[in-house]
Amino acid sequence: MPVNKQIVLDSRPTGAAEARNFRLVESEAPSPGPGQVLVRHLYLSLDPYMRGRMNDAKSYAKPQELGAVMVGGTVGEVVASNNPRFKIGDKVVGNGGWQNYSLSDGGDLRVIDASRIPIQAYLGPVGMPGVTAWYGLNKIIAPKKGETVVVTAATGAVGSVVGQLAKIAGATVIGVAGGPEKCAYAKDELGYDICVDHKSPNFVEELKAALPKGVDGLFENVGGLPFETAARRFNDFARAAICGLIASYDGAPAPAIDLRVMLTKRIKVEGFIVSDHMALWPTALAELAGHVAAGRIRYRETISNGLESAPEAFLGLLKGKNFGKQLVKL
Repeated sequence: MPVNKQIVLDSRPTGAAEARNFRLVESEAPSPGPGQVLVRHLYLSLDPYMRGRMNDAKSYAKPQELGAVMVGGTVGEVVASNNPRFKIGDKVVGNGGWQNYSLSDGGDLRVIDASRIPIQAYLGPVGMPGVTAWYGLNKIIAPKKGETVVVTAATGAVGSVVGQLAKIAGATVIGVAGGPEKCAYAKDELGYDICVDHKSPNFVEELKAALPKGVDGLFENVGGLPFETAARRFNDFARAAICGLIASYDGAPAPAIDLRVMLTKRIKVEGFIVSDHMALWPTALAELAGHVAAGRIRYRETISNGLESAPEAFLGLLKGKNFGKQLVKL
């Protein structure tokens, strides 16, 4: 059997995550037992939620176990099967983690069509990030034509899909991204009406100026100053979908919320975890696949090569060094 490289969580971070928190191990790839399939991973998804799992703290999911393979979405190919639902050569998306091979009973696997859409897109706009964008925008913000929607981390894997879906819905869409290159991409490629650079020394004033009609919907991926600035511009009955707080994941304080404003302006603020809404995934995925295949949703990827590159790529993701969806090609 081939060698299976794996990256495990070796220690929990104290403060910012570091490369030393991870460890590379090698073993023989397993053989499938009755009802199981062996999947060779082709791409690994790196996502901000993984940072929260590294802490030993109560959350919506149990912490990543020390010494265990890091959790993560994967897309790959079935190379051995004792399950009648899967044949050798099937391309599948699942949660195989930070390793080259994984065993599955098939319960977490979905066969995908690679004829119209590149397989790695099933880890991005036609995968968990895309469904996250679809749910938060459509089920929480539900923008009406002409309303103003703000999207933080506007060019990331989730934010880029949110912005394009909001434009399809007829909203005016204001993005927040880090750096002139990302802001140019948001406007020129993704169709944002305005993008404000959160690295600008005049960020607060520039974001306020971009919101002359206030904020009707906020899709929050970052927290910190972007959230606090946008929240001060909420209109009556505005809706905020809280998807992520990446600015706080390495120990920075969470953004302040003025409850008086929330009350007097009757603001709806809802945090959500997309895995709580699995019944809606087929509808969302079908819609997203249609948009991607037709070119209505565009996306960008940052790809590192080899499993060994995953820790540094992940740490870069937490610092905003990626452009679009962060993947590891295996």
